[in-house]
Amino acid sequence: MPSSSATPTQRSFVPPQQQQQQQQQQPGTLAPSRPSLERDGLQPPAPNGGRNLSASAVSFASRGPSPMPGSFSSDLRSQMNLSRAGSRLDMFPALEKLDEDDSPTQEKMLAHLREALGREMKIKEGSENMLEALNSKKAKQTKDQRQRVEAELTSSNLRIKELRQKITDAQRVRAAPTTPTRTRTDGLFPGANGLRSPPSASRSGAGSDIDEPAESPTFALTEILQALEVAGMTPDYYVSRANSLVDLFKRHPTLKYDLVWSVFGLRMQTMLLSESREVVAAAYRMVRYAISDVNSLRNIRALNTDYLVTWSLIKDRKSDVEREQALKFVRAFLDVKDGVREISRAVVRSIAAAAEEPEERLRPICIETLAEILVRDPQLLIASGGMAALHEALADGSYKASESLTAAFLYLLDTPERRKYLRPGNELEILFTAFTDELSSNERFLKQSIKAVASALRTWSGLLSLSMYNFRAIRSMITSMVVQAGPIRDSIMDLIFSLLRIKSPAWATSFLAGRRLTTYGRVASLKSTTGKDPHPELEEDGGEQNFVEHYTALLLAVFIKSGVVPALLKLTQDNESPTMKRKSTLLIGEVLRLSSRLLPPSLSSELQLLPDLFISAARLRDESHFSATGVVYQISSVSKTLYRSSPSAYLPSAHQNMDLGALDEHPKANTAVSFDEGSFRQLILESNVLNSSNYSKWNWDVILRLIEGPLTSGKRLEEAIKASKFIKRIMSFYRPFKYKFSEIKSSRNTHKYVRTGCALMHALLQSPEGVKYLSDNKLLRQVAECLAQCDPTSGLTARDPMFSKDRLADTLCGGYFPMLGILSGDAKGLQMLDRWRIFNMMYRILDLKQRPDLIKLMLANFDYSLQGHPRVLLSKALTAGTKDIRIHATNAVRKFATHPRMGAQGQDPSDSKWAIQLLVTQLYDPDVEVCATAVKILEKACNTKNHLEYIVECRPALDHLGEIGAPLLLRFLSTSIGYHYLDGLDYISNEMDDWFLGRNDSYVSVIEASLARSFMEQQDDHTNRSSVFDDEQEMEADSHVPPHFYRELTRTEEGCKLLSDKGHFDEFAATIREYGMQSDDAEMMVKVKGCLWAVGNVGSMELGAPFLESCDVVEQIVKIAQNHEVMSLRGTAFFVLGLISRSIHGLEILSENGWDANTNILGHSLGLCIPGNLGQLFSLQPWRHTPVTAIELPDSQKTETARLPAMPSRPRSESLIKALQEAEEEANTVGDPARSQRVQLDPDPTNHRILELVIDMSNMVLYRRARNELMQVKTQKKAVGFAQPRLFRKVMSLLECHHYRLADRNMIVRLFEKSVLRAVVYGEDESSASEDRSEEEDSEEDESGEEDESGEEEKEGPQGVAVKGARREIESDEEDEDEDDNDEDHHRRRRHGHHGHQNNAHDNDDDEEDEDEDEEDENSESSGDEQRTERQRSVSDPADIKRRGVIRGFGR
Repeated sequence: MPSSSATPTQRSFVPPQQQQQQQQQQPGTLAPSRPSLERDGLQPPAPNGGRNLSASAVSFASRGPSPMPGSFSSDLRSQMNLSRAGSRLDMFPALEKLDEDDSPTQEKMLAHLREALGREMKIKEGSENMLEALNSKKAKQTKDQRQRVEAELTSSNLRIKELRQKITDAQRVRAAPTTPTRTRTDGLFPGANGLRSPPSASRSGAGSDIDEPAESPTFALTEILQALEVAGMTPDYYVSRANSLVDLFKRHPTLKYDLVWSVFGLRMQTMLLSESREVVAAAYRMVRYAISDVNSLRNIRALNTDYLVTWSLIKDRKSDVEREQALKFVRAFLDVKDGVREISRAVVRSIAAAAEEPEERLRPICIETLAEILVRDPQLLIASGGMAALHEALADGSYKASESLTAAFLYLLDTPERRKYLRPGNELEILFTAFTDELSSNERFLKQSIKAVASALRTWSGLLSLSMYNFRAIRSMITSMVVQAGPIRDSIMDLIFSLLRIKSPAWATSFLAGRRLTTYGRVASLKSTTGKDPHPELEEDGGEQNFVEHYTALLLAVFIKSGVVPALLKLTQDNESPTMKRKSTLLIGEVLRLSSRLLPPSLSSELQLLPDLFISAARLRDESHFSATGVVYQISSVSKTLYRSSPSAYLPSAHQNMDLGALDEHPKANTAVSFDEGSFRQLILESNVLNSSNYSKWNWDVILRLIEGPLTSGKRLEEAIKASKFIKRIMSFYRPFKYKFSEIKSSRNTHKYVRTGCALMHALLQSPEGVKYLSDNKLLRQVAECLAQCDPTSGLTARDPMFSKDRLADTLCGGYFPMLGILSGDAKGLQMLDRWRIFNMMYRILDLKQRPDLIKLMLANFDYSLQGHPRVLLSKALTAGTKDIRIHATNAVRKFATHPRMGAQGQDPSDSKWAIQLLVTQLYDPDVEVCATAVKILEKACNTKNHLEYIVECRPALDHLGEIGAPLLLRFLSTSIGYHYLDGLDYISNEMDDWFLGRNDSYVSVIEASLARSFMEQQDDHTNRSSVFDDEQEMEADSHVPPHFYRELTRTEEGCKLLSDKGHFDEFAATIREYGMQSDDAEMMVKVKGCLWAVGNVGSMELGAPFLESCDVVEQIVKIAQNHEVMSLRGTAFFVLGLISRSIHGLEILSENGWDANTNILGHSLGLCIPGNLGQLFSLQPWRHTPVTAIELPDSQKTETARLPAMPSRPRSESLIKALQEAEEEANTVGDPARSQRVQLDPDPTNHRILELVIDMSNMVLYRRARNELMQVKTQKKAVGFAQPRLFRKVMSLLECHHYRLADRNMIVRLFEKSVLRAVVYGEDESSASEDRSEEEDSEEDESGEEDESGEEEKEGPQGVAVKGARREIESDEEDEDEDDNDEDHHRRRRHGHHGHQNNAHDNDDDEEDEDEDEEDENSESSGDEQRTERQRSVSDPADIKRRGVIRGFGR
């Protein structure tokens, strides 16, 4: 009860009786305390704790501006609302230490400020309400008024901010309040003194934590619950209290563990039964935040919330806010451990019904919820009929997150325990509907299906299941590519490009557009565009295993086995579209290139011959000869161009081609210089530079050829400078203040200007004439001036600097930095840069740290191969820059530390030492991310033996990095020097024991996460943006495989000896041999995977191969890969066999077992091992499917545990009735045949008929008649059963066990009175329900065990049948039969129109007038439905029915 000093806002929330009592009290007296502790909703306080009710007025005041009834959605729709700035205890940490001697003036000033704040809050609240009302009207009519309200709201917010600041300042020096302390909070929280704000303080303007002193969260909870207990208030009142309670739970998460559910649940039930949708939604949100563990879920369900949630979910779209919160409430069950065990089947049925509606707004979240339930408890979802909704979502492509939905099915397919709930060869093949059904496919549908298929084929469970039945699904897709046309064919080809990870070359777009591959200059520049890094890594041990390529090789073999090459050849010969012909030709060339590199010769040699194509080309008299010959030419041309663009792709190992790249560059320069004078002048004329000053008319391919060739000679350059304007015009084009090059928009097509500029800088540095011309030209001086505009200390300013952020992003201004990088790699260029003080300005820009984008451009493009200013600049950025700059600078060192530089005399071993020193220094950076970046680069550098030895000489301390530095320490084991260094630190023995006892198992999750990231990397669709200033060094794909201890250990003889002495390998082999084929123990499977990875990493090294020969572990791994029941374990064994095949001994052992791998020129295996017969690996057999009828759910997942008896069919043919009589006579059953098969669903005939009609509504043949008759029972007969909770529970049992559409569920439940749901929720029907259940149990026993007695005696229970009821049923059946005979002709006349009425039945209006008008037609149509159903029933053989012998079985 509020005190007498409550504000008017507070008093408005108090009932009149309490206000009268309040007025009778004196201002200083206290109200009597509430006697009942149940109203608090909490555990009882300490015995000595009294409660001061003068302080309880806070609960009756709004914490913030009162929103309109529908305006709370912003609070409700987001589960991640930020809590207040801090708890009230945190806002006033020193409240208990305040001085008590405060002057009255300060108190009055504070009260005045709070009163002013309250007024402003009300003004703000009114403005917001007005603005909300205006938003619902037309914008044009209320434009001026809305502007005035918004201005008022803005000024009100400013005044509120000022007042709050003043209150905060006043409270810092304010004394303690004069009101007495609360003994109740003292008892609960002894640390707090329970001080409280003065009673005159206004809380109506809430919204601020500053004016609320610290108080007990339990007391605040009590007051909110008391406020919710008040009846008859507006919806806004309850919504604000519920939101306040949610905020309280957010600030004090442990508070929900102290709830007394008997009290809290009563408030919850009251709100959930409210007529207001907003109140119900707020109640769901409130209860959702009160969930703590499984026990709390059980407490919530004990309050009969299943009925409420089911009713909320099936409401119409007007109640979307309530339905949304109900769905979030159900999803909160999934966040609790074992919470899915508390989700009712009835709730899942309702969610599935909503997910089946195409136009349902909540359909995506319903589908997502069903997918999560499928993963956590597939039995519940299948028993609830949710699988159909998921199938439909996959088939029609309407669900946008199709990959996540596919992942749920892939998770179930992995293990046999989960796989049994899915049908073999059926679930994932739905994804291919988009390729086979041309009529229903559209662009959006195709895109979603392609994503889903790609995600499925990138997993082991998806690939193995889709390859069942001799690759049926993949073959159908390839056949659709040939048969279908238009976007389907194009989409399938794009999917193959993506799955095989084929990156289209730079000339692909022009080739598909129809340009010839022999176009002048097209192939000349391919080398500079295809790869970012011209220096491949040198890995002296053959490098790490590329599991992505290994999986791609298997996918390629599957596609070849499924006939992709003949299908593509057919497209190239028969297709009329030139673009599609060229695309298929390009794909053939890429497939042939990949097969020569990835597949063993046994699979790729015959493929390269293309026998069918050459046979067609050799038939000279056949018309197909010409098209086949053209295809041969196109494929040959594409293959040559692909080889010229990336020759390393045709060779098995990239590091074997280092010398090829170097040899390819030098002759090019030599031949370029050997131009005679006539050819040189002719090229200058062809460039069009002399004919026009417009750069867009110049031939830039010719210009680039001139610059890279003749102009590198001093004589030719001097001729071009003096004898013509060629060089002058080009240099003028690149000068910044000419605004030509600097104004060009950045795109892929304009990147050629940057490449030409870099080549020009390089050419000018090759001769003294060029150096002199460049030093005298205005280009560098103007670039220096542009840099000075970005240097605040230079004194030069510009309104729009040339190197501003926007210009660098949108134009080619950033292209000047690659040119400066070319100059920084030459001693003469460094002198020119130093002459114009460019480095000085860069030092100052780096110090000021105001332009990180500019700093990154400098660091990324400079050449640090020479000692000088660039290295100093880099060192400064590594140590003194911001965290982002330090990480970027560390990545800039990558190529100098990991890529050896090739010189004329070979590799200079000291070339990378300076970079390694800088990286070792970065290991001591205060930021962990910088250290981790340095560790990754040093780990890559360890692939070179000289670098590894030098890193060990630096003796870096990595103890402070923990797990981050562990991979680098493992690489130290690769050499004897590193081994002895770590052995001296006692690292090896400790790490070996650690890996053997636990790290070997944890490595499984690390490597699987790394593989998942690598497989799921999508090839980004690059736009036409230029990548001149992108971070090319750090953009390398992180497909790095985590290092394994035993792999590094077996690189040295000392490590192999230690491994042999410890006997760890024998333990691993024994574990694989003994437990390798187990599939039921998840923990043991993880251990087996760890042993597999250990054996594979040991066997991949030549020194570790003898361990494989000492036992038969390889044969065991082959057996796991080919026959194991768990698909992911098959995949692990497949990758491990690839590791083993990297060694010569391992490849020999695998060859004996029918597996083969490709080798490089030197005969070294690449580790891409696949079986010679793919059928051995793809040997997954169809499994036994568990039907839904075999699934029995526990009672905790059922809303209604009492099941209604099975309803038998109601036969009308004489043959069926006679068969029933004969079966009954054989069973020695005495009684009427109609009576013996008659099942009573309810003692009341009307209720029995209602239940029958509800059952018939699930039958689409009888649906229309049953629905209309059910409405007639409601409107005309005024059945009293619709007010009985017992009948409601039986109907809910039917809705829980059978499939109904969402609208039908809504209609059925709406037939009942609103008071019925209230009675069921409050448990008022428990007594009658228990009696009903006992009668049902008794009758079931009588029916199963005492059939003779049930025939002699009449029983009044739900299963008992009276003679009158039996006679009535027989008479009604005879009348129905007569009606059917009379209406048969009428049915034939209207049979054609029946289906149209049936389809529109769901959309009929329920008005009584419409029903009366259509009654005759509906009766005739329903009689036709029953006749059709009867004909289907009469097909059954009576003798077969007799053999079954049990009438109940016939009824089921």
